Amino acid sequence: MPTVWYNTRCPVCNAGIGRQKRRLIEAVKAGRIEFRDINHEPEALAGFGASLEDIRRRLHATDAQGRLLVGADVAIAVWRITPGEGWLAKLLGNAATLPLARFGYDRFADLLYAWNRRSGRW
Repeated sequence: MPTVWYNTRCPVCNAGIGRQKRRLIEAVKAGRIEFRDINHEPEALAGFGASLEDIRRRLHATDAQGRLLVGADVAIAVWRITPGEGWLAKLLGNAATLPLARFGYDRFADLLYAWNRRSGRW
């Protein structure tokens, strides 16, 4: 089962994941995906070398095979299983656009992380 780790202290992250959880309510109930707050389990991904600050900066997930996904790859994986959002996964997850999606996600994540730090959300 995929598990998405996110930062509930970030209002943008929390709202985005809240929206996805509502769209995936049946999958969550059936145990096909899980969303977890990294602030409750800060060492959860230490075995992958991911720190609490790494996860506060970018979404992280483990897929059904236990592999680590980070950033845009997490968003694309979630879109793939979200009703009505598969087109986003196809558009941004193909070989031609994935590097641009990753770059754009990382820049946005950097700005959001800096905003949250300045706002004292940790």
